[in-house]
Amino acid sequence: MFDYEKAFSRNIGWVTEDEQLQLKDKRVAIAGAGGVGGEHLMTLARLGIGQFNISDFDEFEVHNFNRQAGAFMSTLDQPKCAVMEQMAKDVNPELQINSFPTGIFENNVDEFLEGVDIYVDSLDFFALEARKVVFAKCLEKKIPVLTAAPLGMGTAFLCFMPGKMTYEEYFRFEDAKTEEEQYIKFLIGLSPSMLQRPYLVDESAADFKAKKGPSTPMAVKLCAGLAGTYVLKVLLNRGDLTIAPKGLHFDAFRNKFTTTWCPLGNRGPLQRIKFNIAKKIVL
Repeated sequence: MFDYEKAFSRNIGWVTEDEQLQLKDKRVAIAGAGGVGGEHLMTLARLGIGQFNISDFDEFEVHNFNRQAGAFMSTLDQPKCAVMEQMAKDVNPELQINSFPTGIFENNVDEFLEGVDIYVDSLDFFALEARKVVFAKCLEKKIPVLTAAPLGMGTAFLCFMPGKMTYEEYFRFEDAKTEEEQYIKFLIGLSPSMLQRPYLVDESAADFKAKKGPSTPMAVKLCAGLAGTYVLKVLLNRGDLTIAPKGLHFDAFRNKFTTTWCPLGNRGPLQRIKFNIAKKIVL
């Protein structure tokens, strides 16, 4: 028989019993239920978050096996939303989950963010248009936004809070002339320090034109750990936050951690130099 207090009793000590019950009443939106999205959902379900809005239009495929929480032989060709909802409810059958299996667009983004306390971005790197729609609506609704990017064998993290620097002020997509340039802006904005760059052993695997890139399971797990911690901090209003234009980047392969700072976002002089260098490499 499921018992919420027993199921999450080992959280107590790092959170109080009252805080645990607060988490039970919170709703988290996660767009994307594949790599980082699946790990975010399972991590936050085990934290004791009680309500979720999730979305993904895709199905599990063999090439998802190296990193996606719901990818198994038994789930091949099954909808990611349905699989991940079942997995999360296997942890907490009392979960309230609203699924959006067709993805997020202008016509359903309001419903997707209805009653949401925080949004955790888990969309594919190349899904910039959908990401812009969700981020703009979060800004309008004053919903905190977290994004943790799995890069190499580490994670680069950004937190956007209401009333502070916005997503567009940071990334400056409107300055890009092409879609490929927007991808570069997203990459250097996520990872100003580029800690992962020195150990990319096959550059052909990072192909912006083909919209594909390499990934590791370790990076996805690290993303979920960092984002999950920030979900807790934001929802419980406890602990210091590093928010944009500052970011965090930890790389386990290089044994390095850094706090990044881009006060002018991608319009800063150093970011412009990085943009020009990256453009020559990937385009």
